Amino acid sequence: MGSGTTPLAEQARSIFTDLGYVVDGDGPEFRAERAWKVVHVSTTQTVDDGDTAEYRCFVAEPADVDALERRLERRQPAYEWAIIVADGDEYQVERAPPVLT
Repeated sequence: MGSGTTPLAEQARSIFTDLGYVVDGDGPEFRAERAWKVVHVSTTQTVDDGDTAEYRCFVAEPADVDALERRLERRQPAYEWAIIVADGDEYQVERAPPVLT
């Protein structure tokens, strides 16, 4: 696949823009920033254990969510993460783990 923006990445950008975030970057991974919070957003489903981001959000199609969630739960990355299921023009937060203190 080329380096252009995929429809899923375009939808992810639209979701975060609609939520009031300023989106920076193109392609399947980008940053979304609002007030004090910077979220690293990915449509690639690459789980990076060494990622230094504090917040990660994966945007996935419905068929990919279960496998992605299992991979994240197995790896237990150091960052706080969530999964947004994007299905056409609709989306929902499928999984956002509780914040541990």
